Amino acid sequence: MSLVTLIHAGMQTRERPSVALVLMGGGARTAYQVGVLRALADVLRASPDGPSGRGERGVCASFPFQVLIGTSAGAINAAFLAGRAAAGLAAFDELAAFWSCLRSTSVYRLSVPAWARIHRFAAIVSLSRHIQTHGAMLDSTPLREMLHAGIRLDGIEHALRTRAIDALAVTASSYSSGVHWTFCQMARRDLFQPWAHPGRRAEFQPLTIEHLIASSAIPFLFPSAVLSVDGREEHFGDGAMRQIAPLSPAWHLGASRVLVVGVGQPENWELPADPGAPARRGPTLGSMAGHVMASVFHDTLQADIEQTLRVAETISRLPAEAAAAMAYRPLDVLSIAPSCSLDALAQEHTSELPLAIRRALAALGVLKGSGGTLASYLLFEPGFVRALIALGESDALARRSELRQLLLGD
Repeated sequence: MSLVTLIHAGMQTRERPSVALVLMGGGARTAYQVGVLRALADVLRASPDGPSGRGERGVCASFPFQVLIGTSAGAINAAFLAGRAAAGLAAFDELAAFWSCLRSTSVYRLSVPAWARIHRFAAIVSLSRHIQTHGAMLDSTPLREMLHAGIRLDGIEHALRTRAIDALAVTASSYSSGVHWTFCQMARRDLFQPWAHPGRRAEFQPLTIEHLIASSAIPFLFPSAVLSVDGREEHFGDGAMRQIAPLSPAWHLGASRVLVVGVGQPENWELPADPGAPARRGPTLGSMAGHVMASVFHDTLQADIEQTLRVAETISRLPAEAAAAMAYRPLDVLSIAPSCSLDALAQEHTSELPLAIRRALAALGVLKGSGGTLASYLLFEPGFVRALIALGESDALARRSELRQLLLGD
């Protein structure tokens, strides 16, 4: 993220305090975000001085975020919440109910003949043909159908018109040009100020289901989607690709405080060694597939956060006269991420994968080694989803004081 963006954001005069929610991507792993947000709603309901300004106990509070930004499956969560923002904190309960009804078969299907799923060579040949024909291993038609049924596009427009929220933005990466795009929807086009930086741009567009399909199109697994930018059609894939400044849209859209929920691995974590594996054996196909997926979803959140803090610290050290002339207000960021490995958690639940998917992945050898990494993006099954939500709730409640400080100024 550029220093110009940070400094300009800190010097903006805002009509009202603006808090942004940034939801990162990660397939099924983003159920973790549901737990964080459900715990956040409980924290706000328990506060007598919550965002409604009239007390929370027994009263449905107003929606606590003015800007919603999502990437990949995080974009789906953001759009779902935007469509229900007028309902206040109840939107988070509805998101949890939405996830509780998900199954892998409601997100994707594997178009491989049954006879080819149990033989490695046959599975490879069949999947290779499917990828060559459709550009992906899986068919995302169920996801498109589910989003049409579950995302309230008219609710997004209503929330923007009534100022329940100020902006919704989702990101996607163009296979055609290599540019990382942020698509923004606000109540009025004239309220939006586009931005353009090397390799990343933003454009005002009323968001559609195709924007969500594009943002969540994990490379190789899900087919790309076609969107129109600059008057031409381009093919787009997962917004996590080439995402070098995940916090930038929040600052551009006027936020002064940000809650960002990621789904990455804790630092310095690795799977325990397989006691049955030969010594000095190279990485398995599952290990390599997991590493590739982790690279796709590797975000630069920490770098963005550190740069934000450095700018605030540098300005705080300026002479009082210079700092006063700049009228700079520090930008606050709170980042919540899993406290334990989602890969290890997924390995405990790989048996929940649909039999056809499990057999095909096993035939390819990608469930061996750290195959839990790949499985964690595809495991939209109740056991794994419940475990992720519980972990998100626990992690958020452990930081309830920080959440209260960010949202309520306590």
